[in-house]
Amino acid sequence: MGQDKTEDKNESGVELTEGETELYDRQIRLWGLESQKRLRTAKILISGLNGLGAEVTKNIILSGVSSVKLHDVQLVTEEDYCSQFLAARQSLGKNRAEASLERARALNPMVDISADTQPLKEKTAEFFSAFDVVVINSQSNDELLRIDAICQDLGVKFFASDVWGMFGFYFASLQQHSYVEDVVKFKEMEAKPNQKPKFEKVAVPFQREMNYPAYSAWIDFDINAAGYQRQLKKNGPGVVLLSVLQKFRTTYKRDPSYKTREADIVLLQAIRDELAPNSTLSNESLGVLFAQISPAVAVVGGVVAQEIIKVVTGMEAPHRNLFIFDPDTCAGYVQAIGVN
Repeated sequence: MGQDKTEDKNESGVELTEGETELYDRQIRLWGLESQKRLRTAKILISGLNGLGAEVTKNIILSGVSSVKLHDVQLVTEEDYCSQFLAARQSLGKNRAEASLERARALNPMVDISADTQPLKEKTAEFFSAFDVVVINSQSNDELLRIDAICQDLGVKFFASDVWGMFGFYFASLQQHSYVEDVVKFKEMEAKPNQKPKFEKVAVPFQREMNYPAYSAWIDFDINAAGYQRQLKKNGPGVVLLSVLQKFRTTYKRDPSYKTREADIVLLQAIRDELAPNSTLSNESLGVLFAQISPAVAVVGGVVAQEIIKVVTGMEAPHRNLFIFDPDTCAGYVQAIGVN
C-alpha cells in the first residue's frame, strides 16, 4: 500500500500569504493555522458534477484547498435544474464539468480549478496519483472497486458518494488514517489553604490511528446477516435501499428516471424482494428516488466535504465508514462496515 500523501504534505512548510490569511481568517480561528496550511496544499478530484458533485465542490473550494479537478462526461440536462447550481441554465447540452467552471472559480479565485471530460474508465493510476483525495459520484460498483483499488496502491483517500431523490450515501476508504483528537481532561487548579480543590476542563491533543477497509467491504456486506438485524431495526432500511439502488444501476445501466417513474418503481420492488424479502423497506420509500433533490444533496454534500476537510487536516476522527441519509426520517446515520 502506498504512503499516505496527505501526511507527506503536512510537513511541506507551506506558508499562507497575507491575502490568504485574511480570506481564511474565520476558518483559521475555527480549526487552526496548521490545518489551513494543510488544506492549502491539498489537491482534490471530484468526479460527477450532478447536484451532489456541485455541493461538494462548493464546500471544498470555499475551504481553501490548492486545486480542484472537476470531472464529468455527462451533459447538462433539465433534470440538473433540481439541484445543480454551478451550471447556468443557458448551459443546457454542454458538458457538466466545463459548464460548472465559471461559477466554481468565482467562489474562490485563490483555488486552481480545472475541468476534465475524458471518460473515467480510461483514467489510469497516473491520473489518480495527482490527487490527495478522490471523490467519485454516480458510478457503478465495478468502477468504484477499480478506482478504490488504484487509490489503495497510491495511498490516496477515496470517497464514493451518491444521491437518488431524497436518499443519499457516502463510503470512505481511508486506509490507515492518522489524526489528532482533543480529549477533555480535568486539571486541578491551585487553591488557597483550607479551600477545597477546584478543577478546570482542558483539551489535550492525542495522536490516533484508525484502519479503514476498502470499498470491497461494502460489496461483501451481507444485509441479511442475523447479526445485522438488530441494527436494521434501530436505523431503518437505508442500507437495504442502497443495495437495491446499486443493483438497479448494475442491472439496467442507468438510474431510476422520473420519465419512467411507475415502471421503475415496479423494477425497484422486484429487486427489493429479491435482495431482502423480509425487509421493512416500504413501497413509499421507493417513490422518492427520482432526480437529485436540493435538500438531500445539501446534507450529503455537506457531510462529504466536512469529512474531506477532516482527512486533509488530520483533525478529528472521520466517520467510520458508511453514511446514510434516510428520506423517511430526514436524518443521517453512520454504519460501520467491515470494521473489526
